[in-house]
Amino acid sequence: MSEPFRFKQFEINQGRCAMKIGTDGVLLGAWTDISNAESILDIGAGTGVVALMLAQRSSAEVIDAIEIDSEAYEQCVDNFEISPWGDRLYCYHAGLDEFVEEIEDLYDVIVCNPPFYTESVTSGDLKRDQARQNEFLPFNELLEGVSLLISENGIFSTIIPFKEKDDFIRMAASNELFPSRCLHVRGNPAAEVKRVLLEFTKLERTCEVLDLTIEIERHVYTMDYINLTKNFYLKM
Repeated sequence: MSEPFRFKQFEINQGRCAMKIGTDGVLLGAWTDISNAESILDIGAGTGVVALMLAQRSSAEVIDAIEIDSEAYEQCVDNFEISPWGDRLYCYHAGLDEFVEEIEDLYDVIVCNPPFYTESVTSGDLKRDQARQNEFLPFNELLEGVSLLISENGIFSTIIPFKEKDDFIRMAASNELFPSRCLHVRGNPAAEVKRVLLEFTKLERTCEVLDLTIEIERHVYTMDYINLTKNFYLKM
């Protein structure tokens, strides 16, 4: 048994999940705006880390998650049950397409840390490839699903490679979702921007664009990154 990953208020077992906890998920869980969140949906929950972070940060009564992989789904359910917020968290074993057909509720906040390797790189581990590769949840299908599940004043929040940003924003617009906040993420001051956090709403407005640098040098974190993640990471 691998040791659980411990955060300040909860822990995550991830031995059965293809994709382990990484910076992307933690950034998404910490950055997403939950100021009007009464209902939350996490698409492709994996370990459940993003949903658990949003449970810690919000008083939302409904926090649903969907996960298509059976082992990741079981692990997510277990992680929800051992958390302090088990009564507010529920995971569905489903793909986005079937979930959209079954569910009539709309969500105030939708989050997704999507698979985004567009190249069909095979690692020899199908589950890991499915969790990483865009072909298993193409961006256009994700955005179409979000547009059907988001409430009138809801927000959709995601993290993708920076190089995919313009295409993703164009696809979102064709589903009547428009960028309202954007955070460019680089590893250190000399590094290129590799990731972008994006927030979308149904309302067209001026998009606020900010930058985040994670480290000044190896293992020396910037104050911006510490302030964003200090309620979660033990080391902050």
